[in-house]
Parts: sequence; structure tokens; C-alpha cells
Amino acid sequence: MNLPNKITVSRILLIPIFLVIMYDPFEWGYMTFIGADMPIAHFVGALIFIIASVTDWIDGYYARKYDLVTNLGKFLDPLADKLLVSAALIILVELGMAPAWIVIVIISREFAITGLRLILAGEGEVVAANMLGKVKTWTQIIAVSALLLHNTIFVMFSVPFADIALWVALIFTVWSGVDYFIKNKHAFINSK
Repeated sequence: MNLPNKITVSRILLIPIFLVIMYDPFEWGYMTFIGADMPIAHFVGALIFIIASVTDWIDGYYARKYDLVTNLGKFLDPLADKLLVSAALIILVELGMAPAWIVIVIISREFAITGLRLILAGEGEVVAANMLGKVKTWTQIIAVSALLLHNTIFVMFSVPFADIALWVALIFTVWSGVDYFIKNKHAFINSK
């Protein structure tokens, strides 16, 4: 359990804290932040989500810089991203801030890729996320952050940035999923 893997685990441990804050069992009131009116719980939840998301870059940086890339890290890092983003998207659906069908497509892709990774792992092949997968993750993080922050800044200009960002995330999610399956089709062709 090296430093990058510990950072990844910390991202997973922030998920329950994020969930508790977003469900707001306490009435913290409302605030205006750069033009957007929102519950304080959403602002705090967004900060926790953003901090957890930044740890994705930090653990990758340390793993590459100090040659600490491990099979555990290759497995845990994308899993932590999927758990964090999925939890946030489900909450956004419950709050009426994201369409359920888009969230279903995104989460279905994540389950499908996780299943493919398990098949590959059974064959002794651990596949790290590729660049398209990383772009997918960051588009999802940007979209979720913008939605959690109630389209802050852009609401002043009547630009639905958060909604546009969610559509961009959907496109990259589907694209990267198809790409991943095409590049790893041997797992199905060679399966016994």
C-alpha cells in the first residue's frame, strides 16, 4: 500500500462523507455563489467532490513520478473514480438536477467496463486507463461539479454550461466505452 494507493483509498473514503453532506440532514440554509443560488449543503458537497476528484490527478502524478505504479493501483484508481462519479450522479438524479436516462447510460458503461476489466484480470491482464478514458473521467467530473454548483458563473450569462458539460460527458463516456471494448475484443474472442 504505497502513497498513490493510499491517496486513491482516501478518495473512496470521501464518498460517504459526500453522501451525508448532500443528503443534508441538517438545515444549513441557502447561499448565493457567483450568481447561483444554492443550498449550502450543495456547495460543501461540491467542494468535497472536487477535492476527492483532484486526488485522482495527485495519485497518478506520484505513481508516475516515483515509479510506484502497481496492479492494485491500476485496479483501484478507475474503481474509485467510478464510485465517486456514480454516487454524485445518482444524487443529482434524486435532486432532479440530472436526467435519469443519461445517468443510467453513464453508470451502465462503467459497470460494463468494470466487467471487462475483471475478464481481462482473469486472463492475467491488468489494463490501465487510456487517454480517452481519462478525458471521459474529467468531463464527468467537470459536469458533476458544474451541476453541484448550480451552474455557477454561467447562470449570470444564461448559459446552461452544466447541462452542456453533462452532454459532453455522455458523449465521451459512450465513445471511450466503445473504444475500450473494440481494443479488448480478444477477451471475448478467446474466452472459454
